[in-house]
Amino acid sequence: MLNDVARPRAAFFLSDRTGITVEMLGHSLLRQFEDVPFDEITLPYLDTREKAVAAVEQINARAGRGALRPLVFSTIVSPEIRRVIDSAIALHLDCFGLFVALIETELGVLASPSVGLSHRVDDTIDHYQRIEAIRYTLEHDDGMSRKDWELADIVLVGVSRVGKTPTCLYLALQYGINAANYPLIPEDLSRVTLPEQIRDIRHKLFGFTVEPARLHLMRSERKPGSEYASLRNCQHEVRAAEALMFRMGIPYLDASNKSIEELATAVLHQAKLERRIY
Repeated sequence: MLNDVARPRAAFFLSDRTGITVEMLGHSLLRQFEDVPFDEITLPYLDTREKAVAAVEQINARAGRGALRPLVFSTIVSPEIRRVIDSAIALHLDCFGLFVALIETELGVLASPSVGLSHRVDDTIDHYQRIEAIRYTLEHDDGMSRKDWELADIVLVGVSRVGKTPTCLYLALQYGINAANYPLIPEDLSRVTLPEQIRDIRHKLFGFTVEPARLHLMRSERKPGSEYASLRNCQHEVRAAEALMFRMGIPYLDASNKSIEELATAVLHQAKLERRIY
């Protein structure tokens, strides 16, 4: 029989809206406990007492007789609904109540609770900036577009499969950054110079590199047994790309063991980009 640490522990993320905020916070906290397996369940739109009661029943069902007490993370505005959640057989971490109470004490002002303020779309400027940044990034993925490269806030470069596209999309979606990317293909590497398309915006370039063995594994999933995916070719491309970026004075970082969130944050800070949206 599995011991208590090895048994999956239920972790609920509760919200009166989408659950995005509490998921990010709760998941980040749970990742600090690498040796404990968690079964994560998100219950969004708990905006009535009836829905809250149903959520408590689901939580209590996971507790059961002799089972481990679930963890419950919540960002719920309504005090009435929060009290219902408090009745669950669980460790309830009321993120909203905890932080708002502390801020009220510090400011000497009571909050004006309103559901959904953290994810409003009625800020026209933010909404427009996010849409335009995503549009720009999609149009300038993998060097597809031949125009408007000067409008980029950042252009990620590197060999194929180092994480340029997902990082660009994250920068656009989360920060409102016009992020383009351009793949350094073998022809570019053999010429030992930047492609003409990005030559005049060298000051906007930021590079990614990767461990050749990891690149080999990622490419093998896409094109197994190909020259493109061979370890020898991966080693050659990585060395050539790093040499080119060094020669051209392009800052770059190793993306081998970083998540997309970590890569985007590193780019934002190292390139000194200004966040456009929240």
